Amino acid sequence: MNKNLEISALPGDGIGVEIYLEAKKILNWIDNKSKYSLNISEMSVGGDSIDKYDEPLTSETLQKLLVSDAILLGAVGGPKWEKLSYDKRPERGLLKIRKELDLFANFRPAIVFNSLVSASTLKPEIIRELDIMIIRELTGGIYFGEPRGIKKIDENNYEGFNTLIYKSEEIRRIARVAFETAKTRNKKLCSIDKANVLESTELWRNTVIEISKDYPEVKLEHMYVDNASMQLVRNPKQFDVIVTTNMFGDIISDCASMLTGSLGMLPSASIGVNKQGKRSAMYEPVHGSAPDISGKSIANPLAMILSLSMMFKYSFDDELIANLINKSVNLVLDKGYRTKDIFSEGCKLLSTSEMGDAVLEELKNEKL
Repeated sequence: MNKNLEISALPGDGIGVEIYLEAKKILNWIDNKSKYSLNISEMSVGGDSIDKYDEPLTSETLQKLLVSDAILLGAVGGPKWEKLSYDKRPERGLLKIRKELDLFANFRPAIVFNSLVSASTLKPEIIRELDIMIIRELTGGIYFGEPRGIKKIDENNYEGFNTLIYKSEEIRRIARVAFETAKTRNKKLCSIDKANVLESTELWRNTVIEISKDYPEVKLEHMYVDNASMQLVRNPKQFDVIVTTNMFGDIISDCASMLTGSLGMLPSASIGVNKQGKRSAMYEPVHGSAPDISGKSIANPLAMILSLSMMFKYSFDDELIANLINKSVNLVLDKGYRTKDIFSEGCKLLSTSEMGDAVLEELKNEKL
């Protein structure tokens, strides 16, 4: 008997729509060939939702997301909506999903595929066989802290302000996720903060140390975010699992993307428990909507496709399908197929849809 799964798809804006179509090809193949019966509901978010409904996330869409087995997101945002008031901007829809579904743990792997070693600007010996997991706290910190805003001081001056705030309970739960993840890997965890100047991250460090007592088998070290950024470029293999705050994780993971050669290669998973007590998860590429290349058929869909692999691993506990997707991506890259962002001399340049087709053809050679 087929297992029914409700998947909510949010293509979003810019290249989000293009890369989603390639992920949909893979989902359709899984629907036809596996034990799963996938019910895929496509909905609007971000700028697309603003254009249709005058808000970045409707209550109807949110209610559907709350009962989904998993969510697949493309990207949100673009210059078209940048002049809207803060509460109306596309990114508010994404932040609301994270908060309402309590998607507090963001997994961002940075893995260098052997065939893409030359795509990075770093020396091959620095990045070859690199495999880092960045765990970003996703529902607290400066992106959600209050008070925030812009206020007028006098005729010629304004003041912009944001609040970086963390509660011990928020830090404890993300720290436990990080330690548990480290246990399944190389038993090394690096916590990144700025405890020398920011009291909120001094609390972060102290709380991570508190939780570390429950995980004596995991080696814990601490690093200031500025040094960590430098170390990621200088000697990235010293890291295995990284845990850090919302804003630092946003920055660090983009830095890590250059180790892999392109943002177009980085998937992510955001996992938590919603207000109904149900485990919830959203999967998306790390990159944004890239409006400068939208509609040109040159966007790399591999991060989106690899996000599907994470979906089957983390939400559906299906290592077989997850590994088949990863294997198919590897085979495509080994054959020299490239989108523009990872192209190098001697390779074959593919469009967005051609890359999706190439991965699908590899999957068709597999049996479920």
